[in-house]
Amino acid sequence: MRSPKDFFAPLALGAPAPVREIPVTPSRMIHFFDPGNEKMAAKVPDIAKKVDVLLGNLEDAVRADRKEAARAGLVSIAKANDFGRTQLWTRVNSLDSPWVLDDLLTLVTEIGDKLDVIMVPKVEGAQDIHYVDRLLAQLEARAGLTKPLLVHAILETASGVANVEEIAGASPRMQGISLGPADLAASRRMKTTRVGGGHPGYLVRTDPTGDDLTAGRTTYQQDLWHYTVARMVDACAMHGILPYYGPFGDIRDVVACEDQFRNAFLLGCVGAWSLHPVQIDIAKKVFSPSPSDVAWARRVIAEMGDGTGAVMIDGKMQDDASVKQCRVVAELADALAADDPELAAAYDAATKEALG
Repeated sequence: MRSPKDFFAPLALGAPAPVREIPVTPSRMIHFFDPGNEKMAAKVPDIAKKVDVLLGNLEDAVRADRKEAARAGLVSIAKANDFGRTQLWTRVNSLDSPWVLDDLLTLVTEIGDKLDVIMVPKVEGAQDIHYVDRLLAQLEARAGLTKPLLVHAILETASGVANVEEIAGASPRMQGISLGPADLAASRRMKTTRVGGGHPGYLVRTDPTGDDLTAGRTTYQQDLWHYTVARMVDACAMHGILPYYGPFGDIRDVVACEDQFRNAFLLGCVGAWSLHPVQIDIAKKVFSPSPSDVAWARRVIAEMGDGTGAVMIDGKMQDDASVKQCRVVAELADALAADDPELAAAYDAATKEALG
C-alpha cells in the first residue's frame, strides 16, 4: 500500500504531477465510434459538436484484424480536429490482450496532448490500475506532457465488482467507472443475452387472492443491475470520482433505453454510453435535470436561507438535508447551463415562475 503522503507524487521522473481533484465537466453521454471505420470517421467533426464526450473505441466491436487500423485512425482523427470543449477519450484493449501495450505507447506519445481519459476494460482490481498508472507516467514523461491523463475503469467482471471500492481509490488518475453489463453477465454466469436493460423473466409477482394460483396475479419486471449500479455509485462517491451507466444494446428500443438511463441517473450516475446517434439525445435529456426539478431545487434553497432549521413548502417539510439534495440538482443545472444557452433559458424561465 502506498503511503498517503506519496499518493500524489509523480510515478516517473519528468511526469506531470497527478491531479488533486477530478475535473467535473458535463459528460452526459460517452459516444463511441470506431476510428478505423471511414464512414464513422468522416462524421466525427459533426458528432463532436453534439456530445459531451467522444470516445475512439479500440476494443470490443473492433475486429482483431482491424485493431491497428483503428489505432492509426484515432491518431489521425485526433491530430486533424479541434474538439473544442468536447472531451476526447479512448477505450484501449484489455490488459490481457496483445494490442494494449501498443495502444498506450502509440496514443500517449502521439496524441497524449489531445486525450483526456483512457478507458480500461475488464478491470479486476487495484493491481490493474497500478500497472496502467505507472506505465502512463513513464509515457507522459517521454512525451513531455504537462497534463496527466486520467483513467476510467469498466466494471465488467465479478472480481471487479467485488473489488470496486479499491479500484475507485487506486490512483489519483481515476476519473470514473462504467458498468459493463454484457461482460459482467457472462462473468457472473447470468442467464441473459441482452446488453444492458432488464429481462422479462426477472420479476416479482403479487400474492394469490384465492385458491387459483394463476388468476389476477400481476407481475413486475425487476432491474438486473440495481445492486451493481448502487454499489458502483457508492464506491465512486466515496473516492470523489464519477459513475456511469454503460451500453444499452437494443438501439431500436428507445423507450427502454430512456428508462434504464433514468434509473441510473436517479441512483447517482452522471452519464451513460451512446452507441448510436439516436441515443445521444436520450442521454442529454435524461442526464440533464428537468426545468421543473431545477426550479423546485432553487426555490427550496432560496426559502431555506442559511440552510439550517426547517420550513414548510407546499405542505412538505424541508430541512438541511433537503438543501443538500437540492444543491446537487442546482449545481448540476448550473454546470450544464454554462455550455447550453437553450437549457439555461429553460431553467431560468422555470425558476422565475416558481419564485414568482
